[in-house]
Amino acid sequence: MSPLSALKISLPLAALLLPLSSTLASPPLVDPPAVPIAYSLEEFRSAVRSGGPGKDGIPAIDNPRFQSAEQADGFLDDEDIVIGIYRHGEARAYPQRILVWHEIVNDEFAGEPVSITYCPLTGTALGFERGDTELGVSGKLVNSNLVMYDRATDSEWPQILGVAIDGPLSGKGLEEFRVFWTTWGQWKARHPDTEVLTDQTGYVRNYRRDPYGSYRPLRGYYHPDSRRLFPVMTDDERYPPKSMVLGVRTADGAIAIDKDALREEEVVDVSLNGSQYTVVHDPDLDTGWVFHNPDDIEIEASNLTFNAEGVSGSGLENLEAVNAFEAMWFAWAAFYPETAVYEGGEAL
Repeated sequence: MSPLSALKISLPLAALLLPLSSTLASPPLVDPPAVPIAYSLEEFRSAVRSGGPGKDGIPAIDNPRFQSAEQADGFLDDEDIVIGIYRHGEARAYPQRILVWHEIVNDEFAGEPVSITYCPLTGTALGFERGDTELGVSGKLVNSNLVMYDRATDSEWPQILGVAIDGPLSGKGLEEFRVFWTTWGQWKARHPDTEVLTDQTGYVRNYRRDPYGSYRPLRGYYHPDSRRLFPVMTDDERYPPKSMVLGVRTADGAIAIDKDALREEEVVDVSLNGSQYTVVHDPDLDTGWVFHNPDDIEIEASNLTFNAEGVSGSGLENLEAVNAFEAMWFAWAAFYPETAVYEGGEAL
């Protein structure tokens, strides 16, 4: 509900709505969080900035509508960016050109409530389990990254961190799941039966125009050498600020994988504080799958198979999958200033 709509609610009705909202359960939690936290919660709170629009000024999509891949071809070109999800046997694509105006979609897969989140300022897309509540856009940023809030407790969660920095759930993490930053042509080739989020969102927006720039070709805010708009807690100039990396973070630490190196080598083995991980390139979606590989099992690219269910192959059967996501370099380094970097050969 937009702030203007909220003003039209009569006082008695608004009072009736408040108890209903307060009975919502908090989202599923990870306690302690399974990601590194480089700063204190107080430091994060001190670094929060207003992004311009107020709370819910960027409205989440709470009642998403979908169409078939064939219908979506009239709206999307093959090179358009989509956020893809395959979960519980269902495939869906969320066009970046729609998400740029809303940043959060509260959806369900096989009855499981989830939130699909996208921050255009950091180029990051992540999926979170939301339980009986919903996530919304707070209007705040930290390290230029979207700060979400949950409607049950009003706790605030930077998207890249996935850990609450303010509110009753401070210090607790959200349950994540894998989403894919890819193109419409690549996604529908992998999932021809995919559903696609439509522009029938209930809001009037120009979904053929991106207010920040363009990914086809890269220009405006998204150009690798363009300047960020907001301050960050740590500035790392090893790469152009908007260069895209594949980010991996676990309780063992954080590492950014150079995507050109991943494409060339196909299988990359990295170490995070003594723990071994293997990253394999998915050539069809142009992304990486990450696995915890404590026994340092050798994985051969020639033995890998990619399909709707993901990746399979000799040696992967008993390895634990680890979440990974694409991010602009400046944002990844700001949240994880001690990040290692893999650009071929050894992690630096």
